Amino acid sequence: MAEVGFIGLGSQGAPIAMRMMAGNALTVWARRPEALAPFAAKGAKAATSVAELGAACDHVGVCVVNDADVVEVCDRLLPTMRPGTLLAIHSTILPQTCEALAVKAAERGVLLLDAPVSGGSPAAEAGTLTVMCGGSEEAFAKALPVLQTFGAKIVLLGPPGAGQRAKIVNNALLAANMGLAHAALEIAEGIGVDRAALADLINHSSGRSFGFEVYARLPSPPAFAHGAGLLFKDVNLLGAIAQPGNALAAAAMPFLDATGVTTEKP
Repeated sequence: MAEVGFIGLGSQGAPIAMRMMAGNALTVWARRPEALAPFAAKGAKAATSVAELGAACDHVGVCVVNDADVVEVCDRLLPTMRPGTLLAIHSTILPQTCEALAVKAAERGVLLLDAPVSGGSPAAEAGTLTVMCGGSEEAFAKALPVLQTFGAKIVLLGPPGAGQRAKIVNNALLAANMGLAHAALEIAEGIGVDRAALADLINHSSGRSFGFEVYARLPSPPAFAHGAGLLFKDVNLLGAIAQPGNALAAAAMPFLDATGVTTEKP
């Protein structure tokens, strides 16, 4: 039984943490005490601080929203983690942030794996997430038994940051596919094709994609505003590591604009 910890109990992080309890002793921490209650009810320990969690665990997963939050949490975790323990970053952030954190971790003798996931909360609950990993062979091997509690497809893609690069491209491609679906159905309506009938047809034809399936279920683009906000973040991340105005962003932006997320104030 490993001592595992988790920080970031949101819609995706919470089911990941629940899955990690299989065969492991789990410690969790959250800014909101109410987020800890379901885990305490299942026998998990509730840490009173990030430092307490870091000192107690052999494997710590982090799934907070953005680069600044990841760095802030890791700066509190790493000084307390023991040499030989492992820190897994499940957030989707810049690869360069993971590269810098891997250097900080190595100075403490801690292994770091960037391991963003794909599949959303349903796949997390079912234990069928795809986990895209960047790090050393040693870090990957050490993390694998824990990753297997919530992941079905788990791949080491290269050194620290490689998992983030793969995840960013994957999410930008999803956004682009939804953008193309948005364009296709608008064009179809404009030339007199019934939207609902065509959507059903495409979902059984060669033009189908997961992005099209999701888009075709929406009553309107703003109904996807929450998910679109996350995709907009990832399209911007791709622009930061590839080039702004890349082909995936160009395909995605008309749909993201239609959801309203690109005009929201920070």
